[in-house]
Amino acid sequence: MPISQITEVITRLDEIVQQCRSSQSRMGYFAALYKRMTMAVSEGILQHAFEDGDRMNRLDVVFAQRYLDAFDAYNNGSACSNSWKFAFDCCRTNDLIVIQHLLLGINTHINLDLAIASATVGPGDAINGLANDFNRINSVIASLVDDVQESLSRVWLPMRLLGKIANGREKAVLNFSIDKARETSWCNALLLAAMDEAQQGMYIQQMDQVVYTLAQGIRSPGPLAEMLVKTIHATEYDDVSRSIHLIDTALVA
Repeated sequence: MPISQITEVITRLDEIVQQCRSSQSRMGYFAALYKRMTMAVSEGILQHAFEDGDRMNRLDVVFAQRYLDAFDAYNNGSACSNSWKFAFDCCRTNDLIVIQHLLLGINTHINLDLAIASATVGPGDAINGLANDFNRINSVIASLVDDVQESLSRVWLPMRLLGKIANGREKAVLNFSIDKARETSWCNALLLAAMDEAQQGMYIQQMDQVVYTLAQGIRSPGPLAEMLVKTIHATEYDDVSRSIHLIDTALVA
């Protein structure tokens, strides 16, 4: 169902979180994190933290709609982007740690969806005026990821052996860096904003393939990282709903 306000996004995300808790679906991990991100953006709009609150509301809605459409399509057996399908498929397996699931969602949502949403809200030369707020929304994402990672590390102590996901761009955690994703997403947004619809369609397919390849690196980060993943995995909750609640509230349940 199309949405028009950020408050509707939060309501829909909360419905997904509760649905996933009831069904013990790991798809709820990213949904819970994304709900908190959206609430933080909403609060920022109310506090005039962005240059253009109305534009940020539109950006957040277009941004979220891509995730919601992918979520609904996947669960209805319809087609969605390769990168979202891969992230959702991974939720059916039991061998990934929570952080990997979060990174798979963040990877697709920043590297693919945010670039497309930004070009949609700021077509042509209008994209240039979006730069500061684009960076601010990414700062919100990085801050929330940092908070969640710290909360999880208090419960699952081996996670402290992982570097901070929201760190400097030169260091990647499980083959992913938020700063690098932000830079790539902005570059792609600039390119998309200058294209016509046909060109955008072809370029988005190429972007999707690149993001899918990045996701495979998060899924299988290499022998040394996978040893750490196994150690962390052994300490995580068996109860998926409990882990979703921890991400959703940052409280130990």
